[in-house]
Amino acid sequence: MDFVKLQGAGNDFILVETAEANRDWSGLSVRMCDRHYGAGADGLLLLMPSLIADYRMRMFNPDGSEAEACGNGLRCLVKYIVTRKLPAARPGEILHVETKEGTRKAILKSATAIQVDMGLPRFKAAEIPVALEKGGKGQVDIKSMLNYTITLYGRELPLNLVSMGNPHAVYFSEQPVESFPLAQIGPEVEKHSIFPNRVNFEVARLLSRRLIDVRVWERGAGETLACGTGACAVAVAAYLKGMIDEAVTVKLPGGELNVEWDGKGKVLLGGGAEIVFTGHWPEEA
Repeated sequence: MDFVKLQGAGNDFILVETAEANRDWSGLSVRMCDRHYGAGADGLLLLMPSLIADYRMRMFNPDGSEAEACGNGLRCLVKYIVTRKLPAARPGEILHVETKEGTRKAILKSATAIQVDMGLPRFKAAEIPVALEKGGKGQVDIKSMLNYTITLYGRELPLNLVSMGNPHAVYFSEQPVESFPLAQIGPEVEKHSIFPNRVNFEVARLLSRRLIDVRVWERGAGETLACGTGACAVAVAAYLKGMIDEAVTVKLPGGELNVEWDGKGKVLLGGGAEIVFTGHWPEEA
């Protein structure tokens, strides 16, 4: 089975073109994404035919779980399409990709940069989803669930809860994100009892109204160099808290992503993506 390795802001993926819907992609993702015994990646992308869009995307995490949404994965998938299937594509080319959370529009901004429509952010408890604890500290805003506080290891964490098609909990720190004990706190937030489907956790620090520093603990993957939906969730929360304007650069360990949101419409995610290498995975592996 042939595959392609791609990365966007250091968020790396294995991509396979396939029409096989019933294969054990979950088990294959666990094996292929292993960084010691496999090809190594933050997720397995499937490029599939679609009856309602130009293409269809599925994404599996390294633990085998299927993600509802993946912004950097979508940008990498579109990079593959315009490189391998539409080599004559010019800036301004628009593609529609079917995902688990609906059809998403992608725009080729340049030879290296792709902007994708990540849909509308969601804030209702059932949409995130989150089961709020009785007596939880902090105000739960009806539209944004800002500052819902949990306590871990004696540390109070005011979380800003939002769904970008997948669940996110954003914590704004006044200290450098590098000093935050993400390896300790991240797994505890991910698997906290209030999140029935687990959650992606971002620790963010505002550097200016146009720049935010972020680290991410991804559900099913652990700490990654970048996360597209995570960058969007951070920008949405920051906008609602009055920290930023409509456009912001999110600085992650693997690179920078650009997020635009006007507080009403769909969130736009932009950044670079590139093919790293190609390979062949033995069918018996």
